Amino acid sequence: MSEDPFDEIEQMLAAMFGPQVAADAVSALRASGIDPAQLTQMTGMGDLSRLTPAQLGGLQAQMQQLFAGAGGGEVNWTMGQDLALRTARGDGDPVITAADAEQTRNALAVADLWLDAATDFMPAPGPREAWSRSQWVERTMPVWKDVCAPVAQAATSALADALEHQISRLPESDGAAAQMGALGKVMRSMAGTAFGLQLGQAIGELGRQAVAATDVGLPLTREPGTALVPTNVTAFATDLEADAEQVRLFLAVREAAAARLYAHVPWLRSQLLAAVESYARGIVIDVDAVEQAVAQVDPNDPEAIRRALESGMFAPQETRTQKEALEHLETLLALVEGWVEVVAARALAPHLPLAVALREMVRRRRVQGGPAEQVFARLIGLEFRPRRVREAARLWERLGAELGDAERDAFWRHPDVVPTAAELANPDDFLTMRRAAQDMDAEMDADLASLLDGTLGYADGARDADVDGARDADVDGAGDDDEGGSRSEGE
Repeated sequence: MSEDPFDEIEQMLAAMFGPQVAADAVSALRASGIDPAQLTQMTGMGDLSRLTPAQLGGLQAQMQQLFAGAGGGEVNWTMGQDLALRTARGDGDPVITAADAEQTRNALAVADLWLDAATDFMPAPGPREAWSRSQWVERTMPVWKDVCAPVAQAATSALADALEHQISRLPESDGAAAQMGALGKVMRSMAGTAFGLQLGQAIGELGRQAVAATDVGLPLTREPGTALVPTNVTAFATDLEADAEQVRLFLAVREAAAARLYAHVPWLRSQLLAAVESYARGIVIDVDAVEQAVAQVDPNDPEAIRRALESGMFAPQETRTQKEALEHLETLLALVEGWVEVVAARALAPHLPLAVALREMVRRRRVQGGPAEQVFARLIGLEFRPRRVREAARLWERLGAELGDAERDAFWRHPDVVPTAAELANPDDFLTMRRAAQDMDAEMDADLASLLDGTLGYADGARDADVDGARDADVDGAGDDDEGGSRSEGE
């Protein structure tokens, strides 16, 4: 091993970032006159001169994993997913047995049979599956990236800028500014890594709680199908002190209902994700607040950065664009949840004695939320606990009772037809307001048609006036002729 610690530092940086970046960084460090021991202590790399080749190789691999995939301030999804998997497994993640898979498939098949009597939407295509907690994370992670990435990248960039700004303000004598200036890419990577780890922690927590693929209301798989998480279903039934078989059937009906909705309303998924993207485009990070928070932490202490992240310093300012996007997102999620509640309740009523009690328990669980949902709210400003779910359920119930299942479900046929946020605020008046609007539109269309074909009332009046005017003109003309004739005779 080389006697010059800078050589070892350069080798490590070269392995992580390439030889050119490593050479430039070490050149700057040498010129600054920084003690290598101070650098290794500051960066947490320890005394490299005392490491064996095997230990150094292990540290290099660890550092590569830490900073790979997070260059330029991008979110490190690799480490985020790794942490999500570890968190989801937690105190255990039992392998799905053949019995688990069979019970789940049977429950989802029964759910589809019962739902046929409650909605005209056909069963969703795709497989009926049982997932472990790890599988829930792996299968839903691509959609979580779609949901979180736009906001996460904006917030991560703000963190990276704040870290670099803090470094640039360090006193020259400290020497740390020169060191960290040479490792600016590492700082941006740390920001992406820290944010990726926070999102991974939250997704992993959800993986320990989620009972199905659509448990948070969003369509978390890109391909159609239905799935339950048997380990979490059993834990949910135990917490409720309810019969496990009835709980499994109840959750299977809800999952199958949501899957039908997303499978047969093609615009719904895109509208939900578009609302998130619109929110992200309007995000405004309070840079001063970020810098103030970062100034109080050690940039080399991942735990300190994690605590700063958890403090909510990235809570974005609510611009008008963001408020509109969030209102649209909340309205759609409430309508989805309300529809699933109503359709599932109708399907379950003849078959499941505990259905009413379980419905209320699930609703209460959604309202209360959990630690994972709270982390999401702090990190990206989005809540998956829509308000007005009760109003949405009441609206769908009334539509089904007054119009029937087919007409109720027809309100999903186009985004311009689905109930709005204002209409959701007054579910009892929804049909009255829609019918009044339809009557007004019909009257305007009839008036326009009448105007075009000349049958509108005031068109008749105008025509009569024209006839009277013409008659008067004829009379005046005849008088002129008589006067002319008399003059001729007189002459």
